[in-house]
Amino acid sequence: FSLTVMANESLANGGGPSQSKPRSLSSSAELNASMERSVQTRIFKIIVIGDSNVGKTCLTFRFTGGSFPDKTEATIGVDFREKAVEIEGEKIKVQVWDTAGQERFRKSMVEHYYRNVHAVVFVYDVTKMASFENLKTWIQECNGHHVSPSVPRVLVGNKCDLVSQIQVPSNTALKFADAHNMLLFETSAKDPKETQNVESIFMCLACRLKAQKSLLYRDVEREQGRLQLCHEPSPKNSCPC
Repeated sequence: FSLTVMANESLANGGGPSQSKPRSLSSSAELNASMERSVQTRIFKIIVIGDSNVGKTCLTFRFTGGSFPDKTEATIGVDFREKAVEIEGEKIKVQVWDTAGQERFRKSMVEHYYRNVHAVVFVYDVTKMASFENLKTWIQECNGHHVSPSVPRVLVGNKCDLVSQIQVPSNTALKFADAHNMLLFETSAKDPKETQNVESIFMCLACRLKAQKSLLYRDVEREQGRLQLCHEPSPKNSCPC
């Protein structure tokens, strides 16, 4: 956990015991400020997985940049984008990892994007039944990399704007989501009217993660010459879902 590392670095920069008392107090104040910043800015790693061409990259663009990319190419390996959000007064970085859907681009990177993951978004194309049927394979891969059952997961049916081409009925997708303890979102990364729905997918996960984290530290207090991290009870969950 990075808090310990940052504290040690700050103490090292503050100097040794030969410093005068005023300098020591100043260093403590700087350390307090540094620790507060590190506590307030947490990073939640969310990975987006599914078949190639289901719109994973476009969903991440819509969430982090609020726009639909003019041109996209197949993701090679893994790419990630960040967005700073504020939830109940706490600033959080949502780091969205966009993963390759084609196996030839995945083999060398698969271990990296499953490592220390906080939440998973499974994506399928509502106009391609095969992408929905392949979700079982993606779930198996996820479980095969020891992703804890406590890690939140959601199911996203993308391209719902193509109404006349839909092959995956909503009730079928809902049964699958229920069977795997996931929430279902049907949206379109391309349709600007769906921007808020795309945002809700990731904000829902961010709110869940904030609520379930066991280390919810808020205040950094100086007590008897040392820093003490104090627990704050979990706030009421204001998850948009």
